[in-house]
Amino acid sequence: MLITSISGIRGTIGGAEGEGLTPHDIVRFATGYASWVKSASGQDQPTVVVGRDARLSGELGRDCLVGTLNAMGVNVLDLGLSTTPTVELAVPAESAAGGIILTASHNPKQWNALKLLGPAGEFLNAAEGERVLALASEKASYADINDIGSTEHLAGWMETHVDHAIDLEWVDADAVKAKGLKIAIDAVNSTGGIIMPMLLEAMGCEVVEVNCDPTGHFAHNPEPLPAHLEELRKVVVEEQCDLGISVDPDVDRLAFVCEDGSWFGEEYTLVAVADFILSKTPGNTVSNMSSTRALRIITEKHGGTHTASAVGEVNVVEAIRSTRAVIGGEGNGGVIYPTSHCGRDAVVGTALFLTHLVAFGGRVSELRATYPNWFMSKDKLQLPDSDVDAALSELVSAHPEAQVNTVDGVKFDLSEGWVHLRKSNTEPIIRVYAEAESVEAASALGGRFKQELQALLQH
Repeated sequence: MLITSISGIRGTIGGAEGEGLTPHDIVRFATGYASWVKSASGQDQPTVVVGRDARLSGELGRDCLVGTLNAMGVNVLDLGLSTTPTVELAVPAESAAGGIILTASHNPKQWNALKLLGPAGEFLNAAEGERVLALASEKASYADINDIGSTEHLAGWMETHVDHAIDLEWVDADAVKAKGLKIAIDAVNSTGGIIMPMLLEAMGCEVVEVNCDPTGHFAHNPEPLPAHLEELRKVVVEEQCDLGISVDPDVDRLAFVCEDGSWFGEEYTLVAVADFILSKTPGNTVSNMSSTRALRIITEKHGGTHTASAVGEVNVVEAIRSTRAVIGGEGNGGVIYPTSHCGRDAVVGTALFLTHLVAFGGRVSELRATYPNWFMSKDKLQLPDSDVDAALSELVSAHPEAQVNTVDGVKFDLSEGWVHLRKSNTEPIIRVYAEAESVEAASALGGRFKQELQALLQH
């Protein structure tokens, strides 16, 4: 399986060329990116930052990627094992022309991907991405022997990332240290197992490590959802921790478990951090269309305006800039704090959340209880061969009672909640998200629309 989208070039490892992320495909897309970055930068020999998560295919992918970039006359700063937000920070700091992260984010271990960044350390927009894809399909011209690029292995950037987070204006590491929190961290045996304990220890926390060995052998499904985090929940309770933290393999998603083992809700990661930031710097917020309406409620409480963007970090960032939002992100646990940088960052999100928790003065479950209760159901359908867009149009016609948004798939706003159906940017599925005032109601609402869509797809 090979998927190209605003989230990068993502595929399963192995198989035939063009049907997965094979070495040939990595070379092809890396060549296209190199051509783009040389043109966009106006440099004959630009510099690109490269990093990878701990996936089993990471070293293979890195060798193909870096070799190709060098062959195109591009210099590489190789961070080695890293995180997506670390590379995003490093690109502008190192005055690089762009960056590439080898990671399939929350996807299982058989997947890998090229996440492509521009000179600001942000994902390429749709037009830039389309240009890279076009160049990848053209005949390439590689550098001669005197013009091949070089590779420098650059250590220490995860430490720099931690220092950056702690030094942010509203992060109070001393207050967190004084509290002496005990925190369990599940990093699914990827690079979060390096950077997250580093951050927590720097903030004076006692760390209980769960799946923190960066071997790439993921201990469970890497998407930080309740169904995948039973081990973390048990450890939090058994070890009498103040908090449990889960990150995905490339550390851009962040989710919490309360001290009593209850689920804070990955949707509420952004809500809590936004509540804290808005209390310090009132302003606007942004999240995608599949995120909880609780963020809008909290934003309006602080006197700001909330904007819902299409799904995808690029779209969220564009909306953050256009509305001058002070905080934004995605309901999957992705926190974007533009004062730091415009990328989802679990390191920055954790530093802000811990400061918020300590200032609040109570337990994590008590903090969660201060927020409006909306519950989400997240389901999916395998992407069929039939016309999905036509089926969604029929579904819209069948629900005249709903307020409909078609910016990204179809979102139905109803009196009892909302349902959002859209083709995934990262997997061959249709995502079915629903939100209502109880778990049961959300599940029933999402299930009803899923069944209706299935019936239409079968016609």
